[in-house]
Amino acid sequence: MKKSINLITQSEDNNLRVDVFVNKKESTLSRTRIKNLILKEKLKLNGKVINSPSHKVLKGDKINLEIPEPKKASLKSFDFKLNIIYEDDDLLVINKPAGIIMHPGAGNYDKTIVNALMHYCRGNLSNIGDELRPGIVHRIDKDTSGLVVIAKNNETHENLSKQFNKHTINRVYQLMIWGKLRPQSGKIETLITRSSSNRQLMEVGITKGKKAITNYKTLEIFENNKTPTLSLVECKLETGRTHQIRVHMSYKGNNILGDNKYKKKIKKLKNIDINLEKSLYKLNRQFLHAKTLGFTHPKSDKELEFSSILPQDLENILKMLRNINK
Repeated sequence: MKKSINLITQSEDNNLRVDVFVNKKESTLSRTRIKNLILKEKLKLNGKVINSPSHKVLKGDKINLEIPEPKKASLKSFDFKLNIIYEDDDLLVINKPAGIIMHPGAGNYDKTIVNALMHYCRGNLSNIGDELRPGIVHRIDKDTSGLVVIAKNNETHENLSKQFNKHTINRVYQLMIWGKLRPQSGKIETLITRSSSNRQLMEVGITKGKKAITNYKTLEIFENNKTPTLSLVECKLETGRTHQIRVHMSYKGNNILGDNKYKKKIKKLKNIDINLEKSLYKLNRQFLHAKTLGFTHPKSDKELEFSSILPQDLENILKMLRNINK
């Protein structure tokens, strides 16, 4: 059912962004959703359509926000066995394998995590976002594995979205990089924007982009005459920008092993262990795994945290490196 929200600004609201003002007054709506509604020209300010979320409000402004009835997704179901870590009436946490994308897009409309969810949940998913993304609160890349939370209803979706926007979600990734990070632990804080030379890639921005913060620490370093120098690293995200960890590691000069978009060629080493060399060349994904996911349950307010071990292909490389470096 279509809903309409009417608000009037007060003196303390002067010069607030219109999306921030609406979010302040309507706590059940996430700022991301408010932004999307404004971009779709669903907001009127003093009777005039505004399509810029950053538009500043003044005292006495009259705001009307139209919230359309959510569209039901008309997507094909995909009989794909989901690895479900946790499930209740409101959400589920899945362990996504590498090699499958989260939602339909150009070139793949029916063999995605969303299509698998349509099959498993029989359509019982949140539908307040893009109609091609029912249930999807956040994403990880196609060739990244690990934990993802899925919303079964709109209330849960809104609540989880707000937790992501407030950066209160605990997200920890494990990865293998080329070389050694200097310093071995620290914080990377930059802007991230779309690459000017390749629109499929992201890059660190100097003056434009969104703030991105990654905390990292080196867990192990592998370095001898039979292995290239590689490091096992753990990253904890404060923000969740597109390709954030991959861009930040590339920015440090330490690309992720197996990353074909932000790639580094494998150096030919004379004495490299032949089995290790074969495994490195065969790796058809980036060595990046969403290991830990923690959040507050939207209904019970209980703190939940889930962990996932490395998938077998990554674990095999790690074991090989540890054996060679004994």
